[in-house]
Amino acid sequence: MDMSFSTRSVDLLRRRLIGTAAMATATLPLAALLASKVQASNAVTSTSKPQSEPSFVNPKQIRAGLLDISYIETGPSDGLPILLLHGWPYDIHSFEEVAPLLASKGYRVIIPSLRGYGGTRFVSDEVVRNGQPSALALDVIDLMDALKIEKAVLAGFDWGARTANIISVLWPQRVQAMVSVSGYLIGSQEAGKTPLPPKTELAWWYQFYFATERGRLGYDKYRKEFAKLIWQLASPQWKFEDATFSRSAASFDNPDHVAVVIHNYRWRLGIADGESQYAEFERQLAAFPVVTVPTITMEGDANGAPHPEPPSYRNKFTGKYSHRLIRGGVGHNLPQEAPKEFAQAVLDVIQT
Repeated sequence: MDMSFSTRSVDLLRRRLIGTAAMATATLPLAALLASKVQASNAVTSTSKPQSEPSFVNPKQIRAGLLDISYIETGPSDGLPILLLHGWPYDIHSFEEVAPLLASKGYRVIIPSLRGYGGTRFVSDEVVRNGQPSALALDVIDLMDALKIEKAVLAGFDWGARTANIISVLWPQRVQAMVSVSGYLIGSQEAGKTPLPPKTELAWWYQFYFATERGRLGYDKYRKEFAKLIWQLASPQWKFEDATFSRSAASFDNPDHVAVVIHNYRWRLGIADGESQYAEFERQLAAFPVVTVPTITMEGDANGAPHPEPPSYRNKFTGKYSHRLIRGGVGHNLPQEAPKEFAQAVLDVIQT
């Protein structure tokens, strides 16, 4: 495939370089108008009742950039938009209980299936099944453009948190506020070359497995068994039901799933190339820029997946900021394991 710097690439950089001033001016009145529509009470309690359950059976589809994106939408169409971003190996069902809690407060909740998951498809067979972080972030920007959303609240975990982090530093004018599980997750290929202590390296075993052809074939053959193992390791105290896992596991039948996942982890190890149209974004991200938008970071007290300690990333957030430790055996899939706490963090960050 032609890896030259395309017309789309130039347009992407132009959006990045000149968008801040123009869109900040344009979106401030809109943000104020949307915020005025939100209900006065923003507390999630055990008696909170959602107005309506979102349909996770028949998601919507929209053409956005390189993808035909499958997404869930619930809540009033004129509410302040909230985008909920899932990770690997999870899917939109991580937010199945979060979404109605936010929609019931007057927010427009949108949950996309990331590239390689669920009903999301590439629009062309010629497009590289690229899993590099900036590509996933640009997918969300393209989705916002397709839905005519100028500014939104972003909230996510795992790949979704990293995606929210990236958008917040590359396109801060598009982000009202952010909730990020496990904090600051922006990385680079250069940083990925640094050896870690053996015990830490052990936690990344699956990345090294994916670096091999055997690992690619094994993940393709046993993708659901592999995902269930990751769920168990990452959330050792979460006693999820088989039906809960099966709902999410269906998303891994996407024909591009394995290619996107393998490329993501190989790129992070520096053994797979990225595409030229994302090179400038990755160059900026390699400087580990600070996040200026209002942010709440979260962590479960039983997260079995590799994750940074909160003090290590505190200085990466220079805007209004707070951190929350969620106790009670909460693991890596925090939105699904502690939906009320996650929804409350989203509601609270909007008010900062």
